[in-house]
Order: sequence, then structure tokens, then C-alpha cells
Amino acid sequence: MIKETDSPQDLAATVAQVRTEVSALHAYLVTYKLVVWTAGNVSARVPGQELMVIKPSGIEYDQLAPELMIVTDLHGVPVDGVDSAHWGNPDLAPSSDTDAHAYVYRHMPDVHGVVHTHSPYATAWAALDEPVPCVLTMMADEFGGDIPIGPFALIGDDSIGRGIVETLRESKSPAVLMKNHGPFTIGPSAKAAVKAAVMVEEVAKTVHIARQIGTPIPIDAEHVARLNDRYMNVYGQ
Repeated sequence: MIKETDSPQDLAATVAQVRTEVSALHAYLVTYKLVVWTAGNVSARVPGQELMVIKPSGIEYDQLAPELMIVTDLHGVPVDGVDSAHWGNPDLAPSSDTDAHAYVYRHMPDVHGVVHTHSPYATAWAALDEPVPCVLTMMADEFGGDIPIGPFALIGDDSIGRGIVETLRESKSPAVLMKNHGPFTIGPSAKAAVKAAVMVEEVAKTVHIARQIGTPIPIDAEHVARLNDRYMNVYGQ
């Protein structure tokens, strides 16, 4: 749904900016080796609108471009712009995860970015149906505790989205490992969700290595809370 809060020109400019950002952010997934072939996706909410931008289904990463990014409403239905602005491509279908992303945006209004990958270490934990335990200060900082497991859900409707929301709504973690599937991450921006996707793979790998050597030591909940608060409210510029 398009809210009539901006002029057609302003709305077109905003959508163009989001399409450019979403297209560019996919490069991080390749750089950090979080995806293979055409798997995975980044989406972003269009500010002030009940719209989102997501990549098309089955397009290789080196072929992605802003004009190929698809605009949908928050039920996953493609929207073709206003006046002379065309945002869609009738020959391209949106990502097969579009319904999941849309469900998250409908039910978590503070989320402005969603990312899905099949990054190998995080996905291995999902295959085990096992959360990644908070045994690293980096995990306390970024995830505020364990990285949780979400329920098994089939692709093709909003079942995955429901599982994401059910798992993360009351969690500090921006990441969930969907059982037998892989990681989904959320954030206040699309770039923040991409960062969470990079970080979840990094800690999943490190904790896996630690378990090959011995038994990782969980961090006390009090220390986790203090670390997370410092990271969220003090760290950085």
C-alpha cells in the first residue's frame, strides 16, 4: 500500500535510493562467503511506506542491479510505482522468501532490514536444531545471549516469517537459526541486518572450532547483560 504522505517525485526518489542500497548490500553476502549461487537475499523497508524492496528470485549475484530490485507491499505483492515511475519488472518474480520478509515487517515495525543466508557454519547449527551458546564476548555484544533456534517451516508462504517473529519478538538477538534451514537476521536498517548475518557466521564458526578442542565456557548472564548494554549504548562514535 502506498501512503499519500509524499509527492510522487519524493516517493520515487526514496524507492530508487532503497533499491540502490538493497542491490549493493548483496555484495557483502558474497564477500563474506555467506551465500552460493543464487541462494540468500536482503530486503529493506521503504521508510514511511507499507512497502519493501527485495531481490528477484534466482538471479545470480553478479547480475544484480538496482533496476532489478522488486518493490512489494507488506503482503509480498509486487507494486509498480506511481505516475511514470516503474519499480517492477513483469518478467521477474520476487525472492521465494518474500512472504517471510513481509510477515516480519508487518509484525515488527522497528525492523527495517531482513537478511537470509545459508552460511555454512550457522546453517550447520540449524541442522543440529541447536542454538549457538553465548561463550564469546562478541556474542554478548552483538546478540545479547545465545543465538536461538526457530521452528521448522516450509518455504512458499509466511510460515518462516511467523517462526522468525515468534522467536525474536522477545529476544535481544537479531539472528535466528531456522531449524533445518539456516539463519535469518533482522535490524533497524538493512545494513545492520547484513552485519548481523556476517557476525552470526563468524561466531558459529568460532564456537564450532572451540567444541573440537574442548567444552566452551558460557558467560554469566550478568556479564552478558553488561557487555550488551555497553556495546549498544557506549561503543562506537
